[in-house]
Amino acid sequence: MNNTMSLPAGADVLFLMLGAVMVLAMHGGFAFLEVGTVRYKNQVNALVKILSDWSVCSVVYLVIGYPIAYGTHFFAPASSLLGQNQGLELVRFFFLLTFAAAIPAIISGGIAERARFWPQVLAAALLVAFVYPFYESLAWGQRSGFQDWISGLAGVRFHDFAGSVVVHAMGGWLALAAVLVLGSRMGRYGTDGTSHPFPPSNIPFLALGSWMLIVGWFGFNVMSAQSLSGISGLVAINSLMAMVGGVLAALVAGRCDPGFTHNGALAGLVAVCAGSDVMHPFGALFTGVVAGVLFVYMFHFTQERLRLDDVLGVWPLHGVVGAWGGIACGIFGLKGLGGLGGVNLLAQIIGTGVAIGLALVSGFVVYKVLDMTIGIRLSQEQEYRGADLSVHSIGANPEKQQRP
Repeated sequence: MNNTMSLPAGADVLFLMLGAVMVLAMHGGFAFLEVGTVRYKNQVNALVKILSDWSVCSVVYLVIGYPIAYGTHFFAPASSLLGQNQGLELVRFFFLLTFAAAIPAIISGGIAERARFWPQVLAAALLVAFVYPFYESLAWGQRSGFQDWISGLAGVRFHDFAGSVVVHAMGGWLALAAVLVLGSRMGRYGTDGTSHPFPPSNIPFLALGSWMLIVGWFGFNVMSAQSLSGISGLVAINSLMAMVGGVLAALVAGRCDPGFTHNGALAGLVAVCAGSDVMHPFGALFTGVVAGVLFVYMFHFTQERLRLDDVLGVWPLHGVVGAWGGIACGIFGLKGLGGLGGVNLLAQIIGTGVAIGLALVSGFVVYKVLDMTIGIRLSQEQEYRGADLSVHSIGANPEKQQRP
């Protein structure tokens, strides 16, 4: 292969690898967001879960999930895998793995502080091997005629550029099923109907997690072009405007609460993923504002009215806001509202609705079967002691814990 032939492929390999590394760093953000939100006795567990889930998902997605989604397997000699494009398919797998592994990272925050470690890892493996890749194959893999079916009904295909629905809505609605199966933490709700919120353990760690996610998100969105020639400045500015819209809306709606403010940024980014390549920046800003308000009010509604103990509020943040992002793409992507067109509301509603239905049913099946067979919840004594000591036999600050 001569240099002129290898340069474009090499540029795309580097482009996707940088995107994959940026999104990989987001998983550290997931970890620290959970560390800062859970109680002190569950901080170590949060860190270990994210890294363990990532590692297991890497294997199952390589062997099962990616072939299901895209029809490509890696059971070939290394020379064949390298091919004529310098291993572009390999680094594409790496990039899309970071999306797939976000599913258990999202769920982890919802069921924190009372889930058993190994059953949770097994659930992550099942979801990333089979459930997530199935919908990924429909929306992004162009398989099974799903997109052609939507196009026949709505006139255009379902559009989700960077995963508002494919990643976030799927993860959030799977998490809702898991939260319902596990039930609430001990002491979270009284028998008389009273609510007893547990305060976050560390606001600086929560903020650090949010910032890591924010920075990595520009790799999540911009690099979803998957080639250097496809990169778009519109995606970058739309991501920025949606993020600040989410912050400002959550800042006001949440009355300057730091948890809402930092999660408001993530709400804006979740919502803009789907249409970041077709929206006008002002449409992205409005999408982020709605997302920030939705998160704050849906978090209160979930915790206080529905009495669902979703620790990090992942169903409002990813499930509800992700669904809003899928629908918002069909509104603010229209040419009449300054967008680039090629989308419509009906196609977005259908694609989003299918994802929600699949996630809820699959989530209930996976977590209920595991609950009925091997059990997925810590014992009362283990939950009281905390997952750090009960599961990992060490706390966040071992030296301090050993002092008399």
